[in-house]
Amino acid sequence: MKNNDIYTDAPDDLDDAIISGRRVDDFLPPPELLVAKEETKKITISLSARSIDFFKQVSRENHIPYQQMIRKVIDNYTDHYAKK
Repeated sequence: MKNNDIYTDAPDDLDDAIISGRRVDDFLPPPELLVAKEETKKITISLSARSIDFFKQVSRENHIPYQQMIRKVIDNYTDHYAKK
């Protein structure tokens, strides 16, 4: 943040919080590095209708593609059992 505005009409409690606060350096990577891209392969798989319905419903509620959710579940399962 390069903005050096000085606020003079802030409420007292907000003014105190701003004065006593401390600057925190940006520690997040740029957006293009937030999601790791992995190699994927297309396969054909048959899943139960109830599983597909579940993932589609949850994906709509969370605005995430359902295939991406299924892939993440399988990746987590793989990570868990590949370590043993």
